[in-house]
Amino acid sequence: MDPSLRWGDGAELAQAEANQQPEITIPESTADDALIEGRTRPGYQRPLPDRITQDNEGAVRPPPPEAFPTDEFPIPDRWRLIESLGVVKERWFDPYHQNTLKGDRPIDRAKVPWLPIKGDDWFIVVNAVSDTVIEPRTFPVPVGVQTTERPGSLDVFGKDASYVLSQTFIGGVALIKGATAFKPPDVEYRLTLAYNINHVDVPERRVLFVQPSKPSHRTDQFLGVQEAFIDYHLRNTSDRYDFESIRVGIQPFQSDFRGFLFNDQQLGIRFFGNRDNNRFQFNLGAFWRLEKDTNSGLNSVVQRPRDDFVFIANLYRQDLPFPGLTSQVTAVYNRNREAGRIEVDDNGFPVRPALLGDLRGRDYDVVYLGYNADGRIGRINVTASLYGALGEDRNSFFTSEKADIRAFFAAAELSYDHDWMRFRASGLFASGDSDPYDNSENGFDAIFENPIFAGADTSYWIRQTIPFAGGGRAIGVNGRNGILNSLRSSKEQGQSNFNNPGTILLGAGADFDILPTLRLSANANHLWFENTATLQVLRNEGSIPRDIGWDLSTAAIWRPKATQNIVFRLSAAALAPGDGFRDLFTNRDGNDTYYSILANAIVTF
Repeated sequence: MDPSLRWGDGAELAQAEANQQPEITIPESTADDALIEGRTRPGYQRPLPDRITQDNEGAVRPPPPEAFPTDEFPIPDRWRLIESLGVVKERWFDPYHQNTLKGDRPIDRAKVPWLPIKGDDWFIVVNAVSDTVIEPRTFPVPVGVQTTERPGSLDVFGKDASYVLSQTFIGGVALIKGATAFKPPDVEYRLTLAYNINHVDVPERRVLFVQPSKPSHRTDQFLGVQEAFIDYHLRNTSDRYDFESIRVGIQPFQSDFRGFLFNDQQLGIRFFGNRDNNRFQFNLGAFWRLEKDTNSGLNSVVQRPRDDFVFIANLYRQDLPFPGLTSQVTAVYNRNREAGRIEVDDNGFPVRPALLGDLRGRDYDVVYLGYNADGRIGRINVTASLYGALGEDRNSFFTSEKADIRAFFAAAELSYDHDWMRFRASGLFASGDSDPYDNSENGFDAIFENPIFAGADTSYWIRQTIPFAGGGRAIGVNGRNGILNSLRSSKEQGQSNFNNPGTILLGAGADFDILPTLRLSANANHLWFENTATLQVLRNEGSIPRDIGWDLSTAAIWRPKATQNIVFRLSAAALAPGDGFRDLFTNRDGNDTYYSILANAIVTF
């Protein structure tokens, strides 16, 4: 630097230093290499690296690049890999984290050499459920004919208070092959057993047992087979895993969205699948109905199956006729040939034929044609069902002659969600028979109903069975966990009956999600008989009003872990009888209202 420049001349000093720096030239290739990855100067090509020569003659050549996946690298059993890294620690009793017993990772064949499986894509799923019910209730209880619990009880109806204690343990295991996270299983073997122990106490004799010498309380137990099937994946029909499968054995099946017609676990064979990215689903099934245990309602595989067959075909289409709404068309054929078989239940009461009319056995054929919808239209949630029943009863119990079955059913439930609240409106119509002595039966009845509708089993009318005393023995106006006034001996062991008064229901309800773990519900339903002609004939009364009354219920559901693994429910329901109910039934204490309280605890693994 020139010593004549002074320290104060900053500009001149900077200029002098710049003049003394050498000029640096950056090679073009280096500039291109320094560009952002994925961006190059137009027309520029990077120089290729030196060619690799193979000096080790006879060595195994590496596979070509196309032999390796470009988007993923397979790692055998990734769950055990992350456990070895300390990310998770499996505990057999913990269903919330990765667990081999819940199908989260494949079976280690080295630990179960006795299991006849091959390959590394077999999974096991173990389920266990405890279902506890405590249920005090009141309903019209008929006084025994031969004897009573209290001397001097000469009325048709006695005291009305009773209670039920029921404990059910359900255990299931499934062996599944295939990557089921994104496609149907290749093969599934499933077995589910249910053990029930129940205790019932009623105020009158000959309600629980046909023998008047037996007490008015009962403790019973039963082990039932609820699932035992093989599910085999036949083929995929598209690259989106549309599929066709077949399932053989005791299996659950629900013919419509809300369980109005047939909702049961029965022995059968079912061909099912989907199309068009799951927009279409279909079922073709044939079921051979098993006998049920009288007091638990579980399947009995130690008895000969019933001569009662159900054939089902249905088709689902999503977003039809509106986006968000799924439509279903269904055809169900019920073939019953039990006229020559007399069935007595475990308590000694005849259930087939029912103790109504001429007391003769019946054969019948009935075809149900239906349309069902479930989903939403805009902001409105919609569920709807429409059925027509067509067929022939070989022996109408009023005339002992053949009769044509012509019955009709419709139900709909609309709901609207506003923040943490849902408001519901429900309506149901099931036709009744207007002339018991003609050659037509117009009362609608289902095969095996278990409806999720209008409050479900929180409702008094759906939850309780009302004995039809004075018009038949061991006959209920309605069935337990059923909504139809069908005059059957039971929905588990009895036959469908199309000589019935029908049902009309109008209701409203609301659900309130107070907390993520707590829901409160309330329902108010008004019920009527659609036509009381059959009741008038069976009771030898000139007129019976149609009004059944108001069914009022409320429930609280608490899920302390915000999951379905632990659920507590407490509900209360009351029936305020209308003119028709009061005409048919009463009680010794003169109570104007009947009640039902349900405490239910479900714990699931």
